[in-house]
Amino acid sequence: DLKMKFTLALLLPLAVDGYNVQKAASRRDLLKKGAAAAITVAAPGVAGAYDLPDLPYAFDALEPWIDAPTMKIHHDMHHQTYVTNVNKATEGKPAVDIVALQTDALAAGPGVRNSGGGHYNHAFFWDEMTPADKASKTKPSSSLQAKIDAAFGSTEGMKEKFAAAAAPGAVFGSGWCWVVVNGKDELEIVGTPNQDNPLMKGVKDEIKYPILGLDVWEHAYYLKYQNRRPEYVGNWWNVLNWDKVNENFDYVMKNHAGVPVRG
Repeated sequence: DLKMKFTLALLLPLAVDGYNVQKAASRRDLLKKGAAAAITVAAPGVAGAYDLPDLPYAFDALEPWIDAPTMKIHHDMHHQTYVTNVNKATEGKPAVDIVALQTDALAAGPGVRNSGGGHYNHAFFWDEMTPADKASKTKPSSSLQAKIDAAFGSTEGMKEKFAAAAAPGAVFGSGWCWVVVNGKDELEIVGTPNQDNPLMKGVKDEIKYPILGLDVWEHAYYLKYQNRRPEYVGNWWNVLNWDKVNENFDYVMKNHAGVPVRG
C-alpha cells in the first residue's frame, strides 16, 4: 500500500544486503547498521567533530501526534546521515561549533550547507518537543507572549500565520518553517527550502535567529499523514515545549546569536 511504498522509499537509499529496520535488535544496532549501510547519500563513517544527539524522549513519546516509526527513521537514519556527511565535508579543517558553521554555510558549499544545516536544524527540532501531557502544561513566558501579541495579535494569530507559511504552496517541496527574532528584536515567521535556515548568511535579507522551527520535509510526517501536511502542522503544536521555546527566546534576546544545540 502507499504507506509501505513510502517506507521503502525512505529506507532504500540507506540500506543494503537485506537490512531491515524492523529486525534491528535495538536502537544501538540500528544506528550502527544505518551508518554502515548508507550508500550514495551517506559518506563512509568518519570520526569528526559532530555527533548524533540522543533523543530526549522515547521514539513513541510524541504519539499520537508524531508516530514512533517516523521518529526512529527520522532520527536514527536521516539525521545520522547529515552528521556523517557534515563530518566528511569538514574533515581536516579546524573545528567549528555547529552554530558558527551556519553563518557562511552557503559559501562553504553543498556539503556544509545541506548536511551542516541538516544537523543543526534537526538537533534544534528534537529539543523543542516533549510528550503531549508535558507540553500541555507549558505556555509562552510573559516576555515572549508580549512579542507574539505585538507581531501577530495573539498566539492563535501566530499559529494561523505559521500554518499558512508552512503550507505546501508556501514551502514548496522540502523545507522548514520558523519563528525568528529579526534585527529589530521583532518576531517573524519565515520559511526556508531544503536544509537552509535563517542563521545562514544569504538565505534571507539578514541573519535571523530561530526560537522555534518545524520540519516540513515529507520524511517528517508522511508515514502518518501522507499528503496532509496542514494536519501535521496543526497537530505539531500539541508536542511543542514552550518552556524550551522560552529558553530559546531569552537566549536570542540576550546574545543576538543562534541557539546552541547538542551534537
